[in-house]
Amino acid sequence: MRQHRFHGRYDSDGRECSWPGCEEAGEFRAPGSRSPSFDGPGDYRWFCLEHVREFNAGYDYFEGMEAEEIFRAQSPLHGWEHTARAFRPDETVDGAPHWAHFSDPLEAIQARARQHVKRRRGEVQDEMRANARFTPAERGALKVLGLELDVDRKTMRMRYTRLLRQYHPDQNGGDHGHAEKLQKVVEAYNLLKKAAAFA
Repeated sequence: MRQHRFHGRYDSDGRECSWPGCEEAGEFRAPGSRSPSFDGPGDYRWFCLEHVREFNAGYDYFEGMEAEEIFRAQSPLHGWEHTARAFRPDETVDGAPHWAHFSDPLEAIQARARQHVKRRRGEVQDEMRANARFTPAERGALKVLGLELDVDRKTMRMRYTRLLRQYHPDQNGGDHGHAEKLQKVVEAYNLLKKAAAFA
């Protein structure tokens, strides 16, 4: 069934309007009988444009409900009494708090946000510690060699050797086109080999 973009119109595939006595194509979807479960709208009715407008003008979601049912349906907690499959108390989803442990969905969202902030603070502190290993000039030299802040001396030497082979004319078949890059690599390595981080 293909929906037409921007119109809310669906291909009718021969389906007729549900309005009594109307023989137009049923191309517009409207709510049908209410679903007995919390999830999903239940069945749909299908109308032509004229009758879907008329239906919508008189539609009442709460029609046929008792006062207690209406009150429950209007509650901001409606539906949260049930634990969805992905949030069962005995399962963990992405380290998130279990929704079933909270009576208010906003508390669950706040708990998740606090976890995220805590995790982000830890990542920032790790990054700050890594940055503290090197001076700004040394961090620039690492960038020239294409290395991360958590690099060790052995990895740095291996990368330098590889770049030397790549850019040095004696190693790359006499290509002198990388002289500037070669000079930057040598300068970066000479600076980094004296870095306190590798002492």
